[in-house]
Amino acid sequence: MARALPLTAYSMGIDTHEEPIVFMRKDCAICRAEGYTANTRLQISAGQRTLIATLNTVSETILPQGYIGFSDSAWEFLGLDKHSVVHVHHAPPVPSLSALRKKIYGHRLNTLEISSIIGDIGQRRYSDIEVASFLTACAGGRLDAAETTALTTAMINNGNRLHWPEYTRVFDKHCIGGLPGNRTTPIVVAIVSAAGLVIPKTSSRAITSPAGTADTMEVLTNVDLPLAQLRNVITRTGACLAAGGEVGLSPTDDLLIRIERALDLDSEGQLVASVLSKKMAAGSTHILIDMPVGPTAKLRTPQQAADLESLFHAVAGNLGVEVRCVQSDGSQAVGWGIGPAEEARDVLSVLHNEQHAPADLKERALFLAAQLLCMADETSDAQAYRNARDLLESGEALQQFLNICEAQGGLREIPTASHHIELRSTWDGHLRGMDNRRLAHLAKVAGAPSSPEAGLRLQVKVGDTIRAGQALATLLAQTPGELAYAREYYHQNRDLFDVAPANTPAITEGNRDGDRDGNR
Repeated sequence: MARALPLTAYSMGIDTHEEPIVFMRKDCAICRAEGYTANTRLQISAGQRTLIATLNTVSETILPQGYIGFSDSAWEFLGLDKHSVVHVHHAPPVPSLSALRKKIYGHRLNTLEISSIIGDIGQRRYSDIEVASFLTACAGGRLDAAETTALTTAMINNGNRLHWPEYTRVFDKHCIGGLPGNRTTPIVVAIVSAAGLVIPKTSSRAITSPAGTADTMEVLTNVDLPLAQLRNVITRTGACLAAGGEVGLSPTDDLLIRIERALDLDSEGQLVASVLSKKMAAGSTHILIDMPVGPTAKLRTPQQAADLESLFHAVAGNLGVEVRCVQSDGSQAVGWGIGPAEEARDVLSVLHNEQHAPADLKERALFLAAQLLCMADETSDAQAYRNARDLLESGEALQQFLNICEAQGGLREIPTASHHIELRSTWDGHLRGMDNRRLAHLAKVAGAPSSPEAGLRLQVKVGDTIRAGQALATLLAQTPGELAYAREYYHQNRDLFDVAPANTPAITEGNRDGDRDGNR
């Protein structure tokens, strides 16, 4: 490879959300000599580090002569400063792209091929388009159990891995998602760690939802813990409630999640690999999977959940970890709050055993905690449930939660949204259902999770009798513009709350797929 002329690094201050982008002047002598044009893939060398990035060309007024601009992620990956000198070359061929093309045409990939793809993605050798191509080629059930096992292993091997030689069993839980407000994890972790189970819970931020566990916990305490602090928290409390990105557990998964979020895609094989790679990288040996099933949840039917459960068990068996999958009710949002701050309020109200704490969130958390306690001991479901309930109602779970927050940096005060409006019913009737997907989208257009205060505060549940003018929910936002935007979305989707006029029969399983009278 010919040695290119050196260029001085220049930080453009542009956030391209992890996609490595470089900027060169259109009149740059190197561009002209090498034939570089917009979208050319370039290899950038800075000392011992290299990166493949996509070129954007800019006018002469944007960059000084002899400089090359970098997006934030490219700048950080190469560890540059304002005095750094870099060399630019044509990007070399990426061999794993042949395996990607093989998968695009519907062929199975072997372990080595999958490992090479994940390794190249982790080293930023793939463009976003190529990552998106890999994800879509694997979607729709096009990864079998062997491929998913190989994908999981490759994702574990491309990051840090925690080991707990002092513990024979390490527990974890994960929810498949698709159910707004289903923030059981902080409560479950508090209960089972109070019972003596070790549960180093690391979570991703939201992919397609208005809040993930990490988003909600970040309202309450510090979740970006470096590896040494994470170990310290777990040693002190037997648990943690942290974000996985800071400690580098399966970091390639975070790159994939970024593209999945843009595609609104969460395929079966990738989902299983994502979950198990994060759990196993955290050192977990016993993993509980919560699978909400409902007409507008991520899993629509019990059969879809059963198929996913089979894949989880097959891959977990191949990798030597124990998995228990449980199906739960996914017919409506859980709790009263949707969005990081509002879900944090619900979590604390349950832990504090407040009179008006959401009963459905409490019961789901107790059920899941009992399942983990059953995995730990040869005890009946009923006895495990009673043990979980006693730990919650005695205040031991609350104290354990406070201990975890204190170890992670202390408990924070929950912020309040600056703007809100009430969403009201236009007639008398009863609430037959709510659309989880559009309800989540409403919270997102209000600003969640980027604005943790944004979201919704529900005021009704399915089956409730509704009066004309009654508030169905409170819409929350941090700015008037976001509130207006979300309100407009709601006006176009009023039937996301399915309020049946008085004297209309309630929906049953037999007529659930019939016409729906919306709250228009």
